[in-house]
Amino acid sequence: MEDTSQSQSVWLGSLRGPVRLIAIAFAVVTALLFIYLVAMKIMDPENAYGMHEMIRPAGRPIVQLMLAAITGTLLFTSIYLSDHIGAIEPEPHGFFDILSLVTSRLAMMAIAIIVLVMFYEVVSRYVFEAPTLWANELSLWIAAFVFLFAGQYAMQQRSHIRIYVIYDIMPRWMQKTADVISVLLIVGFCVTLVWGGYNDAMTRFLRMETFGTAWDPPIPGIVKPAILIIIVLVTIQSISNLIADWNKAPEHHSPADEIDETEIENLRRTLGEDK
Repeated sequence: MEDTSQSQSVWLGSLRGPVRLIAIAFAVVTALLFIYLVAMKIMDPENAYGMHEMIRPAGRPIVQLMLAAITGTLLFTSIYLSDHIGAIEPEPHGFFDILSLVTSRLAMMAIAIIVLVMFYEVVSRYVFEAPTLWANELSLWIAAFVFLFAGQYAMQQRSHIRIYVIYDIMPRWMQKTADVISVLLIVGFCVTLVWGGYNDAMTRFLRMETFGTAWDPPIPGIVKPAILIIIVLVTIQSISNLIADWNKAPEHHSPADEIDETEIENLRRTLGEDK
């Protein structure tokens, strides 16, 4: 059933339904291609494509199509899921808030993918005695992006470390001054990191430096540039937060703020249904 409701739409509005359909279409194509590749692995193992070929798609149209389908599935699913926010998530304001929500949903799905990869490795290793060459490295590869996207999401959610015991007793003008200093420190860190790491990241990316293992994925060639790109996004997000919060009334915090009333209510409802 197509989701055409816009009442709970955060930012997609009328595009929510089409984005959902596109995500489903990409997922169907991905599933069909996966079934085809598995069938080829069974019926014609000599000419079949496996994980070794998935990171070497040149001259293999079916592999390129599979990678494009996976990318489309993850992208449009992340966009669709970002159109709904949780009870404890603030409303997004502006492009960079939305971008952070999209990447946070991508990180959420990536964690599930890591679990599936490790489950496959455990079954393959201990049940069939056929360990893979790629599961551990693929998990590391994905986990690197989970870590990076989590930092971007934490900045957007204002859930990074802040010493409220001191911050709350400041007058508003001093709080703003502290916020400006904090953002300037982040900008300085970003400029220093990009300045010092740009040449090395570009060198690794242009030669698509690999991991030097049997599977040999290009983890350094992709993760190193990604670190610089995402730290720039985190910095821009911090500036966006400063602008969005500039005219807000001062907030006061207490240990009770750490209690998620919505989650507690969900747990009570679940426990009540189990009785």
